[in-house]
Amino acid sequence: MGVSGAGKTVVGSLLARAQGWEFFDADDFHAPSSIAKMARGEPLDDADRAGWLDVLAALIDRLLRESRPAVLACSALRARYRARLVGSHDAEEVRIVYLRASREVLRNRLEARQGHFAKADLLASQLATLEEPQDVLVVDADVAPGTVVERIRAALGLAD
Repeated sequence: MGVSGAGKTVVGSLLARAQGWEFFDADDFHAPSSIAKMARGEPLDDADRAGWLDVLAALIDRLLRESRPAVLACSALRARYRARLVGSHDAEEVRIVYLRASREVLRNRLEARQGHFAKADLLASQLATLEEPQDVLVVDADVAPGTVVERIRAALGLAD
């Protein structure tokens, strides 16, 4: 989890590949109206996110029911969003990793990013919405993605 530009998709896909797990990007589950809104530089509100969070929570439930390990890259900016995603599952079933990066790094990444609907003009609203979690694994995402993945794997006991 983390704001736009934290590296969720890159790190998440690398982590999933390293573990031989499936990877899902929550951006792929947004309603077309939400994508259009963000592309115009307008931040999403709770109403925009409600159905999206329901779909993602159902995905997590299905993956757990089917015993399919996976990585889901998702902003999950507010505590209540994270609680919705985790649902009744315990902390060992659904592990949340917060990719924390400096504002400068985030802005630079977003300004360099091509072909994505979330641009640098959404960064301020993302940071304003973010409720930094206290009870999850926090990883410095200002470093290279491979380093972030190795730190996550080590912290979660997934390293070879």
